[in-house]
Amino acid sequence: MILAEKTNLRKKNGLSQEELAEKMQVSRQAVSKWENAQTIPDLEKILTLSQLFGVTTDYLLKDEIENEEFTDEADHVPVKRVSLSLANEFLKCRKQASINIAVATFLCIFSIIPLLLLSAMTEVPEYSISENFAAGVGIVILLILVAVAVAIFVYCGFKNTPFEFMNKEPFETEYGVDDILKEQQKAYRPIYVKINIIATCLCILSPIPLFVGLVTEEEFYMVVMLTITIFLAGIGATLFTLAGVRYASMQKLLKEKNYAKQDQRKIRIKKTISMVYWLTVTAIYLAWSFLTSNWEITWVVWPIAGILFAASMCLCNILMD
Repeated sequence: MILAEKTNLRKKNGLSQEELAEKMQVSRQAVSKWENAQTIPDLEKILTLSQLFGVTTDYLLKDEIENEEFTDEADHVPVKRVSLSLANEFLKCRKQASINIAVATFLCIFSIIPLLLLSAMTEVPEYSISENFAAGVGIVILLILVAVAVAIFVYCGFKNTPFEFMNKEPFETEYGVDDILKEQQKAYRPIYVKINIIATCLCILSPIPLFVGLVTEEEFYMVVMLTITIFLAGIGATLFTLAGVRYASMQKLLKEKNYAKQDQRKIRIKKTISMVYWLTVTAIYLAWSFLTSNWEITWVVWPIAGILFAASMCLCNILMD
């Protein structure tokens, strides 16, 4: 059986010539010529056909092999197809999730502000607040806000359950869906860019209140200015999350950038490193703060951790590449 006849595997997989051409990134005429034995696919296209249909390259290249040889018959599972309605449902779900995750992110960042303010108020006689009261109330508020944020994260995870196959299984969009998704992505991109510009400016300008506080040389106002800095940085991070989650959902469906198959391993490694890193930083911050009670000093852990995190991610990318 010659290669031209074997390329008709597309019919067994329910694909038209146009759909196969789109997956192979060639014209429909090229697929037609393959099937009519007018031309032969190059080696790269043969490898792609092998991966797409789950058959060996020997089966495609050797005329004497007539029976299909799957790369792994036990694990050969048809690729899941994502329809336009399912894609729109996923995008709608992630749009709502972007709002919820942004709110949860802001709560996590904001949670430290009441504790800092209450600790600073203990140094002002007019407020008559004891250190134990300030620490107790501040920690309670912190834990409540973090608990609410975690609940929101968990809720978003459950809502995303029907679409978990996109992270665990290979999938393809149905014919024409990619074009519609690209149009939606193109329409949203100006908004995405604007939000990212605003968020970047907020993060860059957020230390200004802290520097103003340092000029006053009064501890209470320094802490107040610090909380404003944290608040502005929190808004910036919230905006990054709000725009990023929604845009990432489009990239996932289109398999762009970090969502391309070859980059999935990098994402898993970076997520694991990030989780371990920030849990360690949080543990260091809480241990240092509780052991020394110097809450007005221990906050420096966070800006230092942020700088080191950016550096560690750059190093991680270099090592993986």
